[in-house]
Amino acid sequence: KPSLYPIQMQRVAGIIGWIITVTLFSLPFLFVTWYLPLFLYVLLAPFLLKCCFAWRSLEEHTLAVVAALSEGIESGREKVGMLVSRDTARLDRDHILSAGYESMTENLTDSIISPLCFFSVFGLAGAAFFRAVNTMDAMLVYRDERERLGWCAARMDDICNFIPARITAFLLLLWFIPRGTFFDAVRILRRDGKKRPGFNGGIVMAVMAGGTGIRFEKPGVYTIGDGRRSLDEGGPDIIAAARAVTLIFSVVAVSALFLLGTMINSTGI
Repeated sequence: KPSLYPIQMQRVAGIIGWIITVTLFSLPFLFVTWYLPLFLYVLLAPFLLKCCFAWRSLEEHTLAVVAALSEGIESGREKVGMLVSRDTARLDRDHILSAGYESMTENLTDSIISPLCFFSVFGLAGAAFFRAVNTMDAMLVYRDERERLGWCAARMDDICNFIPARITAFLLLLWFIPRGTFFDAVRILRRDGKKRPGFNGGIVMAVMAGGTGIRFEKPGVYTIGDGRRSLDEGGPDIIAAARAVTLIFSVVAVSALFLLGTMINSTGI
């Protein structure tokens, strides 16, 4: 609780808490990587790695919001309130859908591409490190009394997502080329990519909005995209794009790791 610390010490407390939490979460994964016999590592690694990703939950949670709206506006508000931190009490149907699909789009980086990047470069411990970083960001970064306590978590999440967010945006742009919306995606990226607070989320959201022709809007904060299509129309395309980017990057990452392993074996390193 922020109230436990003097205002002058809240950032320091946040930094110390961040270091302790990230370290404690990452250490078991590091132990498995360095000290377990190979056959045990092969058995345990897939289960541990699964803890660091959200392959299906992004789509499932978003579709749950869509399904809840069919039961009424209050059901939709309640369901989307589980995904986002904004006040959902007065959201209309379009803003509820926007919040749901925004969450899916932003978490395409947070829950899939970034963990894969860190796993590809740093192994299991890297994926665990990023999952801890992102979880701390989700828990502590709010524009309220927790702002100072969450300062370190916010900055580290921005740093860790900087490259993966741009990889995600690049892959989305590639996906939109054969669909004829590449230039729309680039235009919205240039116009709206910096409207959302933060260094990373707005880039991916702008490309997704431009490529699918929809509008993301958080009332009083930002509007991203032209909205030439409704979210009811464009929602399936958002899901399809997220699936495609996940598949493309997974194949690229696995292929790169396989080639690297082959090169290491062939050179005897």
